Amino acid sequence: MAVGVFDSGLGGLTVYEALARKMPDVAFVYLGDNAHAPYGVRDAEDIYRLTCAGVERLWAEGCDLVILACNTASAAALKRMQEHWVPKDKRVLGVFVPLIEALTEREWGDNSPPREVEVKHVALFATPATVASRAFQRELAFRAIGVDVEAQPCGGVVDAIEQGDEILAEALVKSHVEALKRRMPHPEAAVLGCTHYPLMEAAFQEALGAGVKVYSQPNIVAESLADYLARRPEMLGKGTVSRFLTTGNPASVSAKATQFLRHGIRFEAA
Repeated sequence: MAVGVFDSGLGGLTVYEALARKMPDVAFVYLGDNAHAPYGVRDAEDIYRLTCAGVERLWAEGCDLVILACNTASAAALKRMQEHWVPKDKRVLGVFVPLIEALTEREWGDNSPPREVEVKHVALFATPATVASRAFQRELAFRAIGVDVEAQPCGGVVDAIEQGDEILAEALVKSHVEALKRRMPHPEAAVLGCTHYPLMEAAFQEALGAGVKVYSQPNIVAESLADYLARRPEMLGKGTVSRFLTTGNPASVSAKATQFLRHGIRFEAA
């Protein structure tokens, strides 16, 4: 039974891989909106429109539950979608909340008042649109008090990763970490708030130093979704075979995805 996974491009494949490892019996339909990537430099209205279109395409594939494996879409569009657009028989979930629950050591669905947590100084690395939305800080405030968040918009990193330029991506990561540490010299934890960034996790960790705990999304999101589906099995949609769709050129996207994941993957036209 299929679950939809939506991303602006290739970054969500890091989440898909973790989901597939955690739930090998669940089929997924992945949709990358490569024709319009990256989302991180677009305005909120544009992101909302494109995300709704992508989710509708996955509903058409029989995916009643769709995961926005894109922090920019989760930050800029998800709340509005859930409040005003998603019908009662469908679900659209984001990738921010599981990350914040892990950071604040809360169980899934713990709706108790915000409380003091051990981590006080958090570095957030994300796309410019995600940083501008302040969605991470808003969700964190529901669960924790007294946490100082310093956000660093990481321009250029997604483009470098999608183009396969690892040297440039590593240089940009180092530069962005240095810029953040000028404002927050001693972060205790760092959140990689973009699903592309797990591919650069080692570079972030090296630049931040061994004493900083780095929170990366794929495995955290996979654990959260497995728990959600155990409680809501009716949200498994139709379909038994995983597929990969793109709004871009399938041959080109397949080649980039294969380089991205270091194993073969074949995309079809959406």
